[in-house]
Amino acid sequence: MDASALKAASKPDARAEALVASYERAGYRRLAPAILQPAEPFLDLSGEDIRKRMYLTAAPGGDELCLRPDLTIPVSRDYLASAAAGKPAGYCYLGPVFRHRTDEPAEFLQAGIESFGRADKAAADAEMLALGLEAATHYGLAAPDIRIGDVALFAALIDALDLSAAWKRRLLKDFNRKANLAQDLDRLVLGGTNGRPEYQGVLAALAGSDPKGARALVTDLLSIAGITAVGGRSVGEIAERFLEQAALGASAKLPRDVRALIERFLAVEGDPDEAAADLRALASEANVSLTPALDQFESRTGFLAARGVDVKRVRFSTSFGRGFDYYTGFVFELTDPARTGDPLVAGGRYDGLLARLGSEAPIPAVGFAIWIERLAVYGGAP
Repeated sequence: MDASALKAASKPDARAEALVASYERAGYRRLAPAILQPAEPFLDLSGEDIRKRMYLTAAPGGDELCLRPDLTIPVSRDYLASAAAGKPAGYCYLGPVFRHRTDEPAEFLQAGIESFGRADKAAADAEMLALGLEAATHYGLAAPDIRIGDVALFAALIDALDLSAAWKRRLLKDFNRKANLAQDLDRLVLGGTNGRPEYQGVLAALAGSDPKGARALVTDLLSIAGITAVGGRSVGEIAERFLEQAALGASAKLPRDVRALIERFLAVEGDPDEAAADLRALASEANVSLTPALDQFESRTGFLAARGVDVKRVRFSTSFGRGFDYYTGFVFELTDPARTGDPLVAGGRYDGLLARLGSEAPIPAVGFAIWIERLAVYGGAP
């Protein structure tokens, strides 16, 4: 990628503007969220890959801020602050985001769509993938590789297991960190202790205590020690994570056959129809209920086919995730098979994010982002 190509890709071109204008004509209102954002939502909700590449600063009053590393959270915050909050609404955007990247500029353009409040989730998911494919075609890439996953299927499996709530939360968080998942499954099978040995006694004492009182105690101890923040996390967040360690180490053991079930589940892949059949057979054999999540999965496949997507070209894997902690269901990436494999268009469903950003009730949400500079350079002639 030469310097002139990078310079051209660092600002909107006519194709990018035309693409977003097409979204506006389709009913998606264009937003331009602030570039400087509160850091906390990104640190807490985005995932480790984004956290370690953020550009952080502090306001004179001490509030931690960041250059926006993506646009999903800023658009979500603007939606919640608007009169449309809680109602069906769709937005599009085109603007710079900022992440440390070793061999590429830290500032780069993203376009995309975020759709909030739609009850017809399978149809909305299919619409996002179809619009993403149209964006690739718009830039001259007619047949990208299509990879999809579904976090809701893994969540349904974990929910069916006989584990504490803390361990279920931990395994769900591990979904995007495969090495962590393997380590935690090892610990569960062995029934081993959690954390460093020098504070096992403290963890054991906290495990059965009143959560509110335990949190207050740990927060006070950290404050007395002069700890105000570590790695961008507040004292309260550090206390919560310490107490989670106590809950994880309290009493849990996973039978080896259940671990084998999880590993068999995570090995399922193929086109969506093949995978759904394999998952129904696995669920029946293991006597676990995945029916609601699988029904939604198959409904989405039907809507994709209705939109003209050749589902035989779609590669599904139960283990595929996108590295963002806020995804709760359908996820996808489009890549150019002849190039680097970096995502050109990617997104998914994040039904829990709005509540974590302050909504009084969960709001269905799905969207996708487009890497403009990758499509402009790799996607072929306009």
